[in-house]
Amino acid sequence: MSIVSRFAAILLLVLAPALAESQQRPTPSQAQDLLRTRPELITQLRERIIGSGLTPAQVRARLRAEGYPEDLLDPYLSRTGAVTAAPSIDVFAAVRDLGLADSTDVRELMRLAGLDTGERDSRSEQRRESRAPLADSVALADSTLAPASAEIFGLALFRGSTSQFLPNLDGPVDAAYRLGPGDQLALIITGDVELAHTLTVSREGVIVIPEVGRVAVANLTMSDLQNLLYTRLVRVYGGLRRDGGGTTSFNASVTQLRSNQVFVTGDVITPGSYRVTSAGTAFTALYAAGGPTLRGSLRRVEVRRAGRVVSTLDVYDYLLRGSSEADVRLQQGDVVFVPVHGPRVRLDGEVMRPATYEVKEGERIGDLLAAAGGLRATAGGRRLLVQRVLAQADRTMGRERIVIDVPLGADGSAPALELADGDVVRVPGVSDRVRSGVLVEGHVWSEGTQGFAPGLTLAEALRRAGGLKPDAYLGTVLVSRLQSDSTRIQLRAMLRDTTGATVEPFLLAEDDVVTAYSRTAFRPAQFVAVGGAVAAGGRFPYRQGMTLRDLVLMAGGLSAHAHLREAEIARIPATADARITATTMRVALDSSYRFDLAGPATVPSAPEIPLQPFDNVLILRDPDWREPQSVLLFGEVRFPGRYTLLRRDERLSSVVQRAGGLTPQADADGAYFARVVDRATARELALASAMRETDPQRRELTDSALTARTTNARIDQVRDRIRVGIDLRRALSGRDRSDDLVLVDGDSVHLPPFRQTVSVRGAVNAPTALTHSGGRLAYYLNAAGGPTERARARRAYVIQPNGRIESRRHLFWIFRLDPKPLPGAAVVVPERDEARVPANNLATLSIITQMLASLAAIIAISR
Repeated sequence: MSIVSRFAAILLLVLAPALAESQQRPTPSQAQDLLRTRPELITQLRERIIGSGLTPAQVRARLRAEGYPEDLLDPYLSRTGAVTAAPSIDVFAAVRDLGLADSTDVRELMRLAGLDTGERDSRSEQRRESRAPLADSVALADSTLAPASAEIFGLALFRGSTSQFLPNLDGPVDAAYRLGPGDQLALIITGDVELAHTLTVSREGVIVIPEVGRVAVANLTMSDLQNLLYTRLVRVYGGLRRDGGGTTSFNASVTQLRSNQVFVTGDVITPGSYRVTSAGTAFTALYAAGGPTLRGSLRRVEVRRAGRVVSTLDVYDYLLRGSSEADVRLQQGDVVFVPVHGPRVRLDGEVMRPATYEVKEGERIGDLLAAAGGLRATAGGRRLLVQRVLAQADRTMGRERIVIDVPLGADGSAPALELADGDVVRVPGVSDRVRSGVLVEGHVWSEGTQGFAPGLTLAEALRRAGGLKPDAYLGTVLVSRLQSDSTRIQLRAMLRDTTGATVEPFLLAEDDVVTAYSRTAFRPAQFVAVGGAVAAGGRFPYRQGMTLRDLVLMAGGLSAHAHLREAEIARIPATADARITATTMRVALDSSYRFDLAGPATVPSAPEIPLQPFDNVLILRDPDWREPQSVLLFGEVRFPGRYTLLRRDERLSSVVQRAGGLTPQADADGAYFARVVDRATARELALASAMRETDPQRRELTDSALTARTTNARIDQVRDRIRVGIDLRRALSGRDRSDDLVLVDGDSVHLPPFRQTVSVRGAVNAPTALTHSGGRLAYYLNAAGGPTERARARRAYVIQPNGRIESRRHLFWIFRLDPKPLPGAAVVVPERDEARVPANNLATLSIITQMLASLAAIIAISR
């Protein structure tokens, strides 16, 4: 065969799996074409799912139980839903596993979809393997058994990710290793000559040694190789001696192992052909194939070579005894075959390793117990129970299962009872009841169960429990005694002192429960409370001798704003009166209650105030204490910044004076004054401002009145910042105290530079900004092209630079008084609301019409 032909053959072998997979699995574009060209596939799937009679909820529940995503079949649960993707392999597997279609129908549907049916079977098998092992018939025999006994013993060895079965590729091979084509050897000769050769075993099974020639090594063990090499090398190197006494020596080792192609078939997770190293064994191939399935055997794994069985592997030998003698090294073309499992028996109960075991012919109960690690210490040790399925010949109607009681020997040995397929062996445990004990609980130092012996007294049991605690109640100790009919009677004893000695001798009985009580448990819980200007107020347990200073200390000390002159204590009245619930008293405090300021040698001047149970202390707040408050001045002032208010009633003019006054460029008429208020107040002010702009009768809400409203606004809620219109020139002149506002925390004043323009906006023909000329509102309206057809010119107003809003007014309905915009002001012309019905105009027009008609009638009559 030529080199080109060989290369083509190798390329075909490498690309064949990929080509086959590409032919079996459609690409995304092919899947979309499938939906368009074969709509009957989706229709058939829907008919089988909907025609099953299952509701969508039942389909999702079954999918979840089978281990599939519960929304896998949602696109096919309705005849009107749109399917945007071709059915996957999991869809067909779920349809079959849920019993919605038989295997023949599923294969036909998959053929229409261009999918490989073998891959679906493999995925379904793996999905079933990944579920709980209760799918085995033996495991389903009795669902009341513990889950541990339902596991197939040995299968977990192959279900995890491990390297325990990988052969050692780095270390030397043993003397029994047989050479074959592909192995690489290292031959090192030392002594009279120093040589090192790397030799590869050819396809014909020979190696070529320089100066020695061809040596056939195929199927030789390493020990045979040593002998053969000596025979051939001694002809060339005379200094070689077999006993090692010569002047020349050699060493041969395997540096690279070949790989063999083996086959794993039978009941394994993934059967097929595998490449394993020549040092690999049957375990290596078995693990590479995923191990046996639930149906596969763990005790009769066969290794077949050239048509005959060369070894039978029992996995239990490796798991239970650590023996790997039957784990033979595989050769080229070997077949590892896993047959169907043999008889299986479940072992449950008090054994070291409860599980389901595969048994060989002739194995008995003793062998099963040995495989399970023997009995636990809690095993009953008297008998076993075997639940057995009768053979076909022995069954009668209603008698298919029986229970066999198997007695155990005195040493725990089991009789020679052979096991049968499907047997369930139970090892009963000892009784849960603990005898020869008494229980001591309650107000003792060491509660718990004690050993009982006849003659045990109550005093001795209390002494064993460490004795009574100091505040134990001596009046009664209760003893609950168990009767023969499993009921209990109540007994009691009185103690002489806290040593546990009883007034009269009291003998205990087996299973007695002794309960001692505490006097503290009978006392009502007493507490004192503190609130007000403390760090952490609340309730605290009352202790005898507690003082007010102690309570303040427990509350974390006083707050910075606490009133240090007096506090109020509310106390339960000494005499009961239905009308009076508490009496109050004022007590003196001093600076020693400020623990952060008082030194260790500070002598308090205020007397100690003893407290009584249920006292409620209120630490008053100093009415003169305030946190520092500040306002912000920025813009055209000489020294802008944040200024702290010096007095509660400090006004705007005072802070501006502290800031150095206004700069020559400042526009006092355009001062922007903002105040922080809660959002509710901000909305109310905005609504009032809007009503004032549109309703002439609400003009009594002046800017001064709105500014006064903000002074009392709460700022501890969610806050907004609103603008307050002021006349800064008047405020600084001292002529009008209404504009010289009293400042509050958070106020800010912005002094902009002088502006020379007046802006006109709204319903005008040419909204623009005009140079300030000193004219009134009408001048600027005309300069902007006049109002539009939809303009409400009578409602035009001016927003002065300081935020004040001035609107047009009329004197005696005849003379119109227009406001005069200042530099930086804005003239606004609102638009007419077309949806609004001019009711007032219609009414006026109706009255005028009636008056004209009446006047015309009067004139006609007078003529």
